[in-house]
Amino acid sequence: MTPDNYFTRMRCGEVPPPAVCGLLGAEVRAVDTEAGTLEAAYVAQDTFLNPAGQVQGGMLGAMLDDVTAMLVTATLADGEFCSTLNLNLSFLRPGKPGPLQGHARLERRGRSVCNVVGQLWQDDQLLATATATCMVARRA
Repeated sequence: MTPDNYFTRMRCGEVPPPAVCGLLGAEVRAVDTEAGTLEAAYVAQDTFLNPAGQVQGGMLGAMLDDVTAMLVTATLADGEFCSTLNLNLSFLRPGKPGPLQGHARLERRGRSVCNVVGQLWQDDQLLATATATCMVARRA
């Protein structure tokens, strides 16, 4: 069952996505809240490059933070939100401008804390991984 929450309203176009989604070129491709998975597409712009011509690690980290938090957000009740408490990143190879694919898997969903694993792929190669701990809270 899909919850009626901010995430579903965003996917239906009833509310705008966060501005960071536009910056990262984020687009949710698939979400399965029962299985605890989400897939998203991203676009690394030339403006994301470091002096070596590679996508700056912070931008890859932002994509991983986005994909893991989006998955948690998809599971929330209406009026709840999540904040990233911890994000551990491992960079495996350099990224280049162009499309990337983000994958997230929910490892544990507690009442107030969620553990999520994220991956970022480009050209069928794993670029970076993340483990995220997110806090769930109600809006005041």
